[in-house]
Amino acid sequence: MSAELKPLIGISCCTDKTGLHPFHIVGEKYILGVVNGAGGLPLLIPALGDRLDVDQLLDSLHGLMFTGSPSNVEPHHYGGSASAEGTRHDAQRDATTLPLIKTAIERGVPVLGLCRGFQEMNVAFGGTLHQRLHELEGYIEHREDKTQPVDVQYGLAHEVHIEPGGLLYELSGCSSARVNSLHTQGIDRLAPGLQPEATAPDGLIEAFSVTHAPNFALGVQWHPEWKVETSTFYLSIFKAFGNACRARAAQRIL
Repeated sequence: MSAELKPLIGISCCTDKTGLHPFHIVGEKYILGVVNGAGGLPLLIPALGDRLDVDQLLDSLHGLMFTGSPSNVEPHHYGGSASAEGTRHDAQRDATTLPLIKTAIERGVPVLGLCRGFQEMNVAFGGTLHQRLHELEGYIEHREDKTQPVDVQYGLAHEVHIEPGGLLYELSGCSSARVNSLHTQGIDRLAPGLQPEATAPDGLIEAFSVTHAPNFALGVQWHPEWKVETSTFYLSIFKAFGNACRARAAQRIL
């Protein structure tokens, strides 16, 4: 691959409405994470469900990132009880990301899942979620304080223990790290084939890798895309993802 070419990295979109019109959208911080952290060329993937030609898409991409979102995975996808009133969902995103995750990983496309994307990866492979961690005994507060400025909300909130010898340990060189925390839901039952990579002080799994993946496949509960260049730990995740995407791009032009 020419030194000037950047790997093409798809970013999952959410759906929302602005005025009377539906939009497919993604937060700028995820786009900048791909550009500044992974050194990639971002491509936004609309939430089209089965109208998306997955095979053609994956033939063109060198990596995929599944983002966080104001919405949660609908609980019927993992046999969960009905959501609390007022919970935001995005059925079009679920219909797009859940099958796309499995197909992308099977085909060896590097995958990085963040927050909702991390939870989607668990659900896609048969795991379940806690819907409201703050109502369960034994868990620390994982939600952000929404009355605070955004820099405070995305500030470091708690430590995670990183499993020695795992993917996250190898790419970061850290046995522990402090991370931000902006989530209500979390892993309940970890899906078969997912390997824990980091846990919060309360034992909650906050990172995993996909053991059967032929290429890079990592999910984290926190938001390493936030000002990624200012954190060596966050940046190490994106650099490893970007390197895997570049390696795939180079293989595909040989």
